[in-house]
Amino acid sequence: MDGVLIDSEALHKSTKRQALRSAGIEVDETVFSRYIGRSDRVMITDVAKIHGLSEDGIEAILAEKDRLYALGQRDLRPVPGAIDFVYWAYRKYRLAIATSATAQNRKCALASLGMTSLFEVAIDSSFIVHPKPSPEVFEKAIARMEMAPSDCWIIEDALNGVAAAREVPCFTVALTTSFGESELLRAGADVVVDQFNEIQTLLREACA
Repeated sequence: MDGVLIDSEALHKSTKRQALRSAGIEVDETVFSRYIGRSDRVMITDVAKIHGLSEDGIEAILAEKDRLYALGQRDLRPVPGAIDFVYWAYRKYRLAIATSATAQNRKCALASLGMTSLFEVAIDSSFIVHPKPSPEVFEKAIARMEMAPSDCWIIEDALNGVAAAREVPCFTVALTTSFGESELLRAGADVVVDQFNEIQTLLREACA
């Protein structure tokens, strides 16, 4: 969802930075890039533990991050072409969303995009134990759909997400909204595209 349907990575990064800073923790830019596609809890827990914070301290940072993100969420915009693509795909395919986001963020984002009813299955961080790059979030979505992985395509933007998709394994299409083509290919993407209309072309060709 984040970075694929909604342009939220910058807000996630800035609010995590502010929340960590409120606990006296400064984070290098390279740390954020390593955690794109993974849950807030994973990143904040890892960073906070390095700095010796307790579980209560970690929960306080997570709560502050959620508070700050909620304030900025109403101003988020969709990734260009995402809305048209989902409405086009909804008429032709079965759709699921598998995201590292919290249940609250997932529901708010899909509602703001007018997409809540378009996904047959929605799996978020509240459903899983092991976050990306574990394939669990995708495996649970596919299981709920009662489909074979070989019949599914996964659309991702993050290196951790691509790595998770390859473990399922599914045919994996990567969008260059967060990383470059060469990085996404090295992570295991089958195809890398810049825009959603390229995915429509790929699907038409696959079904021809």
